Amino acid sequence: MPAAQADARAADHHSARKGDSAMTKDAVGFIGLGAMGRRMVLHLLKAGYEVFVCDPDSDAVAAVAMHGAARCETPRHVADNADIVLVCVPTPDIVEQVVLGNAGIRHGQRAAIVVDHSTTGPSVARRLAQVLAEQGIASLDAPLAGGVAGAQAGTLSVMVGGDLAAYRRCEPVFQAFGRNVVHVGARPGMGQVLKLVNNMIVASTLTTTCEAVLFGIKSGLDAQVLLDMLNASTARSFASEAIVSKTILDRQFDFGFRMDLMRKDLRLFLSEAETVGVPSFAASVSKQFFDRAIAAGHGAEDMTRVAQELEMLAEARIERTA
Repeated sequence: MPAAQADARAADHHSARKGDSAMTKDAVGFIGLGAMGRRMVLHLLKAGYEVFVCDPDSDAVAAVAMHGAARCETPRHVADNADIVLVCVPTPDIVEQVVLGNAGIRHGQRAAIVVDHSTTGPSVARRLAQVLAEQGIASLDAPLAGGVAGAQAGTLSVMVGGDLAAYRRCEPVFQAFGRNVVHVGARPGMGQVLKLVNNMIVASTLTTTCEAVLFGIKSGLDAQVLLDMLNASTARSFASEAIVSKTILDRQFDFGFRMDLMRKDLRLFLSEAETVGVPSFAASVSKQFFDRAIAAGHGAEDMTRVAQELEMLAEARIERTA
């Protein structure tokens, strides 16, 4: 390549890395078109973003391509075309492969910021941030809360950790699918810490609420009366109001978050809590119920089916009587 051409390419690459979001919308990459990801992509397209997508599920890619997303073969190809690349995949090892692998995002020629919406834990987030920073790429960890329903409605909570300038550039992107978008700390991994706190509380309150409600039911209380009173009293929680009362009571185990993913998040919580020296008795006990359900073959089912493990032990059911 002639020297002048090489200099021009380097200048273009530098410009793409820095971007000028005040002039035009950033091109967005999205890797991971699962139940949440494909819905988030549709919101980005609706907001007017050019979106480049990659996923091993060709049907999922085709579904968003019909609405205007551009298909890419590898994460690197996404990062060759997009200024900001969002990653939303199930496990930490997949995240690392997508970002750091031989065909990973870090080898792309355009990406300036990588955002991980997956739940990986702070240790992985900090490792990715360090590697990407060495190549001049900013990194944000931005796990989500709100489940499939929130992704569908565009009302997700987005908990963002990392460089404030990178966050400000990405904030309009997050607002395309999020209602509660917050920068929770400049240190990489802070978004992941908050997400693990959130999911540990959800898992623990779900199991303890089911356990207590089953006691009440087996002692003679009507399930509906019991839950109505709980939800008007000091014991109310997201688990009692939005999960037990609105899904489990009607025997609808479809909250929108897989059993094996919740167990994975509890494992991450326990590991990270041990690292910082915080006791985690409740998380450990809650995880055992998810372990039991997964051992029985329910790992790919909805997390709310953990209630059935408690029901079998109690020989009672949380259900309407009329």
